[in-house]
Amino acid sequence: MKAPVRLLVVDDHTLFRRGLIALLSQHAAVTVVGEAGDAGEAQRRAAELQPDLILLDNHLPGVRGVDALPGLHEAAPSSRVLMLTVSEDGDDLAAALRGGAQGYVLKSIDSDALLAAIDSCVSGESVISPELTGKLVQALRTTHCPDAAEDEQAPDALAALSPREREIVTEIARGASNKEIARALDIAETTVKIHVQHILRKLGLTSRVQAAVYASARGVR
Repeated sequence: MKAPVRLLVVDDHTLFRRGLIALLSQHAAVTVVGEAGDAGEAQRRAAELQPDLILLDNHLPGVRGVDALPGLHEAAPSSRVLMLTVSEDGDDLAAALRGGAQGYVLKSIDSDALLAAIDSCVSGESVISPELTGKLVQALRTTHCPDAAEDEQAPDALAALSPREREIVTEIARGASNKEIARALDIAETTVKIHVQHILRKLGLTSRVQAAVYASARGVR
Protein backbone atom coordinates (compact mmCIF):
# COMPACT_ATOMS: atom_id res chain seq x y z
CA MET A 1 0.00 0.00 0.00
CA LYS A 2 1.15 3.51 -0.77
CA ALA A 3 1.83 5.86 2.11
CA PRO A 4 -0.91 8.48 2.56
CA VAL A 5 -0.40 11.77 0.71
CA ARG A 6 0.62 14.45 3.22
CA LEU A 7 -1.48 17.58 2.61
CA LEU A 8 -1.28 21.22 3.62
CA VAL A 9 -4.65 22.95 3.17
CA VAL A 10 -4.54 26.71 2.50
CA ASP A 11 -7.81 28.67 2.48
CA ASP A 12 -8.83 31.85 4.26
CA HIS A 13 -12.43 30.75 4.85
CA THR A 14 -12.25 28.88 8.14
CA LEU A 15 -15.56 27.06 7.73
CA PHE A 16 -14.67 25.78 4.25
CA ARG A 17 -11.13 24.87 5.31
CA ARG A 18 -12.25 22.91 8.36
CA GLY A 19 -15.01 21.21 6.38
CA LEU A 20 -12.56 20.20 3.67
CA ILE A 21 -10.13 18.86 6.25
CA ALA A 22 -12.92 16.85 7.90
CA LEU A 23 -13.93 15.45 4.51
CA LEU A 24 -10.38 14.52 3.50
CA SER A 25 -9.67 12.98 6.90
CA GLN A 26 -12.24 10.28 6.14
CA HIS A 27 -9.98 8.85 3.44
CA ALA A 28 -6.96 6.70 4.23
CA ALA A 29 -5.19 7.80 1.04
CA VAL A 30 -4.52 11.29 2.43
CA THR A 31 -3.38 12.81 5.71
CA VAL A 32 -3.85 16.52 6.41
CA VAL A 33 -0.68 17.53 8.24
CA GLY A 34 -1.38 21.26 8.45
CA GLU A 35 -3.55 24.20 7.50
CA ALA A 36 -3.12 27.92 6.85
CA GLY A 37 -5.36 30.92 6.26
CA ASP A 38 -3.05 33.21 4.28
CA ALA A 39 0.04 33.13 2.08
CA GLY A 40 2.52 34.05 4.82
CA GLU A 41 1.28 31.34 7.16
CA ALA A 42 1.20 28.89 4.25
CA GLN A 43 4.85 29.55 3.46
CA ARG A 44 5.88 29.07 7.09
CA ARG A 45 3.88 25.86 7.42
CA ALA A 46 5.17 24.53 4.10
CA ALA A 47 8.77 25.10 5.22
CA GLU A 48 8.07 23.36 8.53
CA LEU A 49 6.03 20.41 7.25
CA GLN A 50 7.39 19.77 3.72
CA PRO A 51 4.05 18.28 2.61
CA ASP A 52 3.65 16.14 -0.49
CA LEU A 53 0.92 18.47 -1.80
CA ILE A 54 -0.38 21.93 -0.98
CA LEU A 55 -4.08 22.56 -1.66
CA LEU A 56 -4.09 26.29 -2.36
CA ASP A 57 -6.96 28.72 -2.75
CA ASN A 58 -6.41 31.67 -5.08
CA HIS A 59 -8.43 34.29 -3.17
CA LEU A 60 -6.29 34.84 -0.09
CA PRO A 61 -6.00 38.04 1.96
CA GLY A 62 -3.11 40.25 0.93
CA VAL A 63 -1.42 37.97 -1.60
CA ARG A 64 -3.27 35.89 -4.18
CA GLY A 65 -2.57 32.18 -4.32
CA VAL A 66 -0.98 32.43 -7.77
CA ASP A 67 1.37 35.16 -6.49
CA ALA A 68 2.30 33.01 -3.48
CA LEU A 69 3.55 30.14 -5.65
CA PRO A 70 7.23 31.26 -5.86
CA GLY A 71 7.48 31.58 -2.09
CA LEU A 72 5.85 28.19 -1.54
CA HIS A 73 8.20 26.51 -4.04
CA GLU A 74 11.15 28.12 -2.28
CA ALA A 75 9.90 27.02 1.14
CA ALA A 76 9.10 23.45 0.06
CA PRO A 77 10.83 22.65 -3.24
CA SER A 78 9.58 19.07 -3.42
CA SER A 79 5.96 19.90 -2.61
CA ARG A 80 3.48 20.00 -5.47
CA VAL A 81 0.67 22.56 -5.53
CA LEU A 82 -2.94 21.97 -6.54
CA MET A 83 -5.03 25.13 -6.83
CA LEU A 84 -8.53 24.63 -5.39
CA THR A 85 -10.55 27.74 -6.10
CA VAL A 86 -13.81 29.29 -7.26
CA SER A 87 -12.01 31.37 -9.90
CA GLU A 88 -12.84 30.32 -13.45
CA ASP A 89 -10.74 33.16 -14.87
CA GLY A 90 -8.50 31.93 -17.68
CA ASP A 91 -5.75 34.38 -16.77
CA ASP A 92 -5.67 33.06 -13.19
CA LEU A 93 -5.48 29.54 -14.54
CA ALA A 94 -2.65 30.37 -16.95
CA ALA A 95 -0.77 32.28 -14.23
CA ALA A 96 -1.06 29.33 -11.87
CA LEU A 97 0.36 26.91 -14.40
CA ARG A 98 3.14 29.30 -15.38
CA GLY A 99 3.91 29.72 -11.69
CA GLY A 100 4.44 26.00 -11.27
CA ALA A 101 1.11 24.74 -9.96
CA GLN A 102 0.62 21.08 -10.78
CA GLY A 103 -3.11 21.48 -11.21
CA TYR A 104 -6.11 23.79 -11.05
CA VAL A 105 -9.56 22.58 -10.05
CA LEU A 106 -12.77 24.29 -8.99
CA LYS A 107 -14.34 24.08 -5.55
CA SER A 108 -17.44 22.63 -7.18
CA ILE A 109 -15.47 19.39 -7.69
CA ASP A 110 -16.86 16.33 -5.91
CA SER A 111 -14.83 14.50 -3.28
CA ASP A 112 -13.96 11.48 -5.43
CA ALA A 113 -12.74 13.69 -8.26
CA LEU A 114 -10.70 15.78 -5.82
CA LEU A 115 -9.02 12.67 -4.43
CA ALA A 116 -8.27 11.54 -7.98
CA ALA A 117 -6.81 14.98 -8.76
CA ILE A 118 -4.65 14.83 -5.63
CA ASP A 119 -3.36 11.39 -6.62
CA SER A 120 -2.65 12.53 -10.18
CA CYS A 121 -0.76 15.62 -9.02
CA VAL A 122 1.39 13.66 -6.59
CA SER A 123 2.12 11.20 -9.41
CA GLY A 124 3.41 14.07 -11.54
CA GLU A 125 0.42 14.55 -13.81
CA SER A 126 -1.04 18.00 -14.46
CA VAL A 127 -4.74 18.34 -13.76
CA ILE A 128 -7.27 21.02 -14.65
CA SER A 129 -11.04 21.01 -14.45
CA PRO A 130 -12.21 19.89 -17.91
CA GLU A 131 -14.62 22.83 -18.25
CA LEU A 132 -11.68 25.24 -18.04
CA THR A 133 -9.69 23.91 -20.99
CA GLY A 134 -11.29 26.33 -23.45
CA LYS A 135 -10.60 29.30 -21.17
CA LEU A 136 -6.99 28.22 -20.79
CA VAL A 137 -6.59 28.02 -24.56
CA GLN A 138 -8.01 31.52 -24.96
CA ALA A 139 -5.82 32.94 -22.18
CA LEU A 140 -2.68 31.42 -23.63
CA ARG A 141 -3.55 32.63 -27.11
CA THR A 142 -4.05 36.15 -25.78
CA THR A 143 -0.83 36.26 -23.80
CA HIS A 144 1.21 34.18 -26.27
CA CYS A 145 2.34 32.03 -23.39
CA PRO A 146 5.13 29.64 -24.50
CA ASP A 147 3.34 26.82 -22.64
CA ALA A 148 0.78 26.86 -25.42
CA ALA A 149 3.55 25.92 -27.87
CA GLU A 150 1.93 28.13 -30.49
CA ASP A 151 4.63 29.06 -32.90
CA GLU A 152 2.74 29.56 -36.14
CA GLN A 153 5.92 29.15 -38.19
CA ALA A 154 6.79 25.77 -36.67
CA PRO A 155 5.63 22.57 -38.39
CA ASP A 156 2.67 20.95 -36.69
CA ALA A 157 4.14 18.19 -34.52
CA LEU A 158 0.72 16.50 -34.37
CA ALA A 159 1.56 15.02 -37.77
CA ALA A 160 4.29 12.98 -36.09
CA LEU A 161 1.81 11.18 -33.84
CA SER A 162 0.63 7.66 -34.57
CA PRO A 163 -3.10 7.04 -35.12
CA ARG A 164 -3.42 5.70 -31.57
CA GLU A 165 -1.55 8.70 -30.16
CA ARG A 166 -3.89 10.99 -32.09
CA GLU A 167 -6.85 9.25 -30.48
CA ILE A 168 -5.33 9.70 -27.04
CA VAL A 169 -4.40 13.35 -27.53
CA THR A 170 -7.98 13.97 -28.69
CA GLU A 171 -9.26 12.50 -25.44
CA ILE A 172 -6.74 14.58 -23.48
CA ALA A 173 -8.02 17.72 -25.21
CA ARG A 174 -11.51 16.79 -24.02
CA GLY A 175 -10.21 16.64 -20.44
CA ALA A 176 -10.35 12.84 -20.04
CA SER A 177 -8.23 11.12 -17.40
CA ASN A 178 -6.00 8.14 -18.16
CA LYS A 179 -8.61 5.82 -16.69
CA GLU A 180 -11.36 7.34 -18.85
CA ILE A 181 -9.16 7.12 -21.95
CA ALA A 182 -8.37 3.47 -21.22
CA ARG A 183 -12.07 2.71 -20.89
CA ALA A 184 -13.00 4.61 -24.05
CA LEU A 185 -10.30 2.96 -26.18
CA ASP A 186 -10.50 -0.45 -24.49
CA ILE A 187 -6.81 -0.53 -23.58
CA ALA A 188 -4.90 -0.81 -20.30
CA GLU A 189 -4.36 2.33 -18.23
CA THR A 190 -0.61 1.59 -18.14
CA THR A 191 -0.64 1.57 -21.94
CA VAL A 192 -2.29 4.99 -21.92
CA LYS A 193 0.43 6.32 -19.62
CA ILE A 194 3.14 5.09 -21.97
CA HIS A 195 1.40 6.69 -24.96
CA VAL A 196 1.05 9.98 -23.06
CA GLN A 197 4.79 9.99 -22.37
CA HIS A 198 5.48 9.43 -26.08
CA ILE A 199 3.02 12.18 -27.03
CA LEU A 200 4.65 14.71 -24.71
CA ARG A 201 8.10 13.87 -26.04
CA LYS A 202 7.01 14.18 -29.68
CA LEU A 203 5.24 17.47 -29.06
CA GLY A 204 8.10 18.88 -26.99
CA LEU A 205 5.81 19.42 -24.00
CA THR A 206 6.07 18.55 -20.33
CA SER A 207 2.50 18.05 -19.09
CA ARG A 208 -0.95 16.83 -20.03
CA VAL A 209 -2.30 20.36 -19.61
CA GLN A 210 0.12 21.65 -22.23
CA ALA A 211 -0.89 18.78 -24.53
CA ALA A 212 -4.57 19.62 -24.05
CA VAL A 213 -3.94 23.27 -24.85
CA TYR A 214 -1.73 22.45 -27.83
CA ALA A 215 -4.31 20.09 -29.31
CA SER A 216 -7.30 22.31 -28.56
CA ALA A 217 -5.58 25.32 -30.12
CA ARG A 218 -5.22 23.29 -33.32
CA GLY A 219 -8.84 22.23 -33.47
CA VAL A 220 -8.43 18.72 -32.10
CA ARG A 221 -11.73 17.71 -30.49
